[in-house]
Amino acid sequence: MPVPQQRAPVERHLLRDTAYDALCAAIVTGTLAPGERLHDEELCAWLGLSKTPVRDALGRLEDEGLVETAPQRYTQVTPLRAADARHVFPLLAVVHGLATELAVPQLELEDLDELDEHNDAFMQALRARDRVATFAADERFHGVFVARAGNPQVVAALRRLAPCLHRLQSLAMAQLPGGRSVAQHQALVARAGAGDAVGAASAVRANWMTLGALVERGMG
Repeated sequence: MPVPQQRAPVERHLLRDTAYDALCAAIVTGTLAPGERLHDEELCAWLGLSKTPVRDALGRLEDEGLVETAPQRYTQVTPLRAADARHVFPLLAVVHGLATELAVPQLELEDLDELDEHNDAFMQALRARDRVATFAADERFHGVFVARAGNPQVVAALRRLAPCLHRLQSLAMAQLPGGRSVAQHQALVARAGAGDAVGAASAVRANWMTLGALVERGMG
């Protein structure tokens, strides 16, 4: 059987992903502001792409809650609403709680060392008031548990939530996490090191809900 000729579909897939990556980054950082109307022609000219991959990317962004449409009327960047935090952070808490509970029995000494390393970077970034470094270190910290959980559905769920999370962190948080988040990280590491999967899962859920409350206050 001859090898199928897949060149055109592969190219379309890559262009769609290029459009998605650029539009998602622009929305998350606020380059495309909440509530901003999106016009195909302008987006195509900006990205240097045809309408098909751009529309595909907008459809995916709509599924993820970053874009909203009214057929035959408008396509726009979804406005930021306090309900976004109330919806997203409890889900993040549950999924990360599951990841942590699955991961703790699988942790090795090097994983605990990595958690300490990322938590140190998190605290240093907080002291420096470096927003980008703070959230990057926090993501790496929680990523240790996600990786050790070994559950691809957890990874997929968090990947889908990531753009909304990053947008809220970038645009809606009036202040960075404080001492309470640091204490929660430390409790999480201690419980994980002691093999307390249930306790570690409880700590991580509390950590995400604390962050959610901080985001929601910033939108008040």
